[in-house]
Amino acid sequence: MGIALGTGSMLSLGFVLVAGAAGVLLHRLRKERERLRTAAEREVREIRADLERREQRLADREARIDAESEHLHTRRRELTEERETLERRRAEVIRIEEERRAVLERAASYTAVEARTDLVRSVELQAKREAAMIVRDIERAARERGEERARRIVATAIQRVAGEQTAESVVSVLHLPGDDMKGRIIGREGRNIRAFEAVTGVNLIIDDTPEAVLLSCFDPVRREVARLTLDALVTDGRIHPHRIEEVYERSVAEVEQLCVRHGEDALTDTGITDMHPELIALLGRLRYRTSYGQNVLGHLLESAHLAGMMAAELGVEPAPVKRGSLLHDIGKALTHEVEGSHALIGADLARRHGENEDVVHAIEAHHNEVDPRTVEAVLTQAADAISGGRPGARRESLESYVRRLKRLEQIAAAHAGVAKVFAMQAGREIRVMVRPEDVDDIQAQVIARDVAKQIEEELTYPGQIRITVVRESRATEFAR
Repeated sequence: MGIALGTGSMLSLGFVLVAGAAGVLLHRLRKERERLRTAAEREVREIRADLERREQRLADREARIDAESEHLHTRRRELTEERETLERRRAEVIRIEEERRAVLERAASYTAVEARTDLVRSVELQAKREAAMIVRDIERAARERGEERARRIVATAIQRVAGEQTAESVVSVLHLPGDDMKGRIIGREGRNIRAFEAVTGVNLIIDDTPEAVLLSCFDPVRREVARLTLDALVTDGRIHPHRIEEVYERSVAEVEQLCVRHGEDALTDTGITDMHPELIALLGRLRYRTSYGQNVLGHLLESAHLAGMMAAELGVEPAPVKRGSLLHDIGKALTHEVEGSHALIGADLARRHGENEDVVHAIEAHHNEVDPRTVEAVLTQAADAISGGRPGARRESLESYVRRLKRLEQIAAAHAGVAKVFAMQAGREIRVMVRPEDVDDIQAQVIARDVAKQIEEELTYPGQIRITVVRESRATEFAR
């Protein structure tokens, strides 16, 4: 009985607990339902508010569109009215113009076609005059720019080329080991000297000059052959007519080899290849010729370099220009053998030995025996003139050139604090060394400006001269 009662109590307690848990769960479900309902209502309100805003914007947009449409309709009506007004006015203007033209034609007895023709002719003449003036201005400006560029190109080429001065001479001096050698050269009753002059074609002058004899001949190649011949005879000591002939033959062959070597060196120096061997030998013979104190082969090399640089500046192919400049005086190798201008002789030589016609024309036109008609010919003329006319190139201008260099150095050296002065680059630059303890940086600038101003006032010179003042400070100590 007691056990049955206990079991019933436990069941009752279980029912109570289940009922309590179900109540709690039900309460939670109610709260969650309320929360969801609240969230849903809030979302619905937001969606409704957004829809209301969109409807308002659509309504506003429709109102604006209606207003703009009304404005466009109004504007279209206005434009239509304006177009009609313009059409009426245009028709009126055309009518008035026709009446005016008819009145003018009746008054002037001049038709519209005739008036138009005269007007076109007048406008055409005016346009031609204006075009001629424009062309003249363009040509003048182009000429000025071209001359300025040409001067710059020529000045640059001159500055990049430095040539040496060679004094012209028709006499070679051969030094002897002793004065007793003069008697052996003369020989018994003068037979050796007569044989030597007959074989070589060179005058042998034996005078009171100690231990030296003179070889005189206008042909420099023949004079060089004679010098080598006599030098070999003096060195060997055996001097007689038969021996003279043997040594002379060897000297001729040696000079011919030297001429070829000089010609090949010239081609290598200028970067030119594939030239006829005869032209190479003739080019090398110019190593022994001078013109106004300037060595002819040196002049040709210098001209070739100048022409190549100017051609490169102008955008012209340098190879044919350098070739024409290198060969432009080739005729001087034969002027003592063939009559005529060396330019025409050289052009004939080049043509016979397969040179290009542009190269031949550059050779024959470099002294205007033939009018130059190519860029190569004009550049050859310019390079020839620059090489021959540059300061110090030829004997006539050497003295004035040296005087100008000395005066440049004197002007710079006259300023206080100057230690040394060097005229460099053929007088294109003056390097002034000052004493750092006497001249500061500001004073160095003043010296450079004063020297430049004094040079401008006193001297005449091509291009410009650069003055560089160098102030150097040195600290020296000894570790002992």
